[in-house]
Formats: sequence, C-alpha cells, structure tokens
Amino acid sequence: MPASRFLDGFTGTTTRVGAIDIHYASAGSGDPVLLLHGHPQTHVVWRKIAPALVAAGYQVIAPDLRGYGDSAKPESDAHHLPYSKRVMAQDAVGLMGHLGHDQFHVVGHDRGARVGHRMALDHPAAVQSLTVLDIAPTLTMYDRTDQDFATRYFWWFFLIQPFDLPERMIGSDPDYFLRKHISGQVKTDGAVGEDIIAEYLRTYQTPETIHAICEDYRAAASIDLAHDRADADARVDCPVLALWGAKGVVGQTYDVLETWREKARHVQGRALDCGHAIPEEAPEELTAEILQFISAAQG
Repeated sequence: MPASRFLDGFTGTTTRVGAIDIHYASAGSGDPVLLLHGHPQTHVVWRKIAPALVAAGYQVIAPDLRGYGDSAKPESDAHHLPYSKRVMAQDAVGLMGHLGHDQFHVVGHDRGARVGHRMALDHPAAVQSLTVLDIAPTLTMYDRTDQDFATRYFWWFFLIQPFDLPERMIGSDPDYFLRKHISGQVKTDGAVGEDIIAEYLRTYQTPETIHAICEDYRAAASIDLAHDRADADARVDCPVLALWGAKGVVGQTYDVLETWREKARHVQGRALDCGHAIPEEAPEELTAEILQFISAAQG
C-alpha cells in the first residue's frame, strides 16, 4: 500500500465496503480509533492528530466519507438516502468490520460528527466512545434556526436547494467557493497551508464531488431529520466528549453541552481557543483531550 502524502507513517488504500469503494489511511496497532472528517475536508484534516494517536498506542483509521475525497460518489435518489448519515454510518461500520474491528472509538468533526452520532444510535455495540467536534445535533440546529444562524451558516440553506442550482454555481468557480468557506471558518492564521488547500481542491472541484456534497446536505435537511425525529427519545449510551471552538458559530450560538445532554446519557466537554476547524487549529490540545477521554472510556 502506498504511503500517505499527508499523514506521516500512514498508508492509503481503497477497499470495497458494501456496494462502494471507500478510501482510507491507516497506521498503528492497539485499540482502534476511527476518525471521520467533515465538509469541505477529507481524511487529510487529521494530519496533525492521527500520528500522535498512533504514537500513543492506538490503531488509527481515517476514511474519506462517501462523496468526499477519493471515496466513491454513488448516485443518489429522490429522498437522498444514499447520502443519509445512516448510510454513511453503515459504510464506516462496514469498513471497520472489514479491518477486523467490532468495537472502536469514534472521533468526528463537522459532518463526520453527525455520522458518528447516527452510528452511536444505530450501532451502539460498536461505538465505545464518541467525540464530536464543533457541532450541536442536527435536529436541534434546524429546529432552533434563526436569522443570525441562517446568515452565518448560509451553506446549510444554499447547498440544499434543488439540483442543479448549487452545483452550477459552485462548479463555476470551485476554488473560490472552497477558499471562502475555509477562510470563513478558520480563525487561526496558518492553520491550513496552501498545499492542503490544493489537496482539498483536487477532489472538491470535480462535478461528482460537488453534487455528492450537495446531496449530503440535502439529506441532512430531509431524511436525516426524519431519522432523528423517529429517534427523538433515544439516547446515546456510550461516553460522549463534545468540544467546540470558542471563536466559532456553534459555540457562540448554542449551549453545546446542554444540546448533547438532550441526546446522550454521559456527556462532558469544553470550548477550545480556536474556530471551527479544531483538528487543524488546535491539534495539540485536541490530541490531549482525545487521549484522556478514550483512556477513561476504556476503564
């Protein structure tokens, strides 16, 4: 397997999971930790975190979610089911099973944290602990939307517009859209270098990825909400660590811990001195939080 270009000591490969191909980077031995990225990133967002987790004695697996990076971009349907967080969670559980892991720790940022939340509900026996980075639960955020949130998180409402309005608009200048999106969320100078922007853009600029990302958000505003409402009384049983950026919209808009205590039984967490892109802006602090949390979760 080829060495990863951006995750030191990792190899990258693509494997069949169910009906699609999932690309992932992996390294290490010991208890498994699954890292799930968000939008508009890929598994490369973990480049400052993953090697340190390996050095601490964990096996780390960092896939590209379906629709992102070098993973497959399957066709969607009228209900956006192929891009629901339920299906994305099934991908991740399938990948970990393929690698021989029935139980593992999950760390998710942004969209990946939403996949992790659904995974903890649908596959509770698999998820030993769940770390969610800079999100409140999806249903909570939509139910409490006001003008301030809609203005600051405009892409939640732009990307869900019917095909193919957002696809055409982003496709006209994906470099501009990607850079504006990242620069608007990152509050730490130098956290995302030009080489990383170029790597994100490599796959982000393709029509297939742009459409898949829109479908991800369309699913979040439709079928994912239906799934969440059906599980309104369900609670995540595993320990949950919620971390957020003090300079970001989520931390400034919500009582993050309270939103997660409405969805999970055992929640802890705090704000970090950064913006939305915690793995890129505050990697050392985040690594310390993750290691302390998963060690305690192991007992």
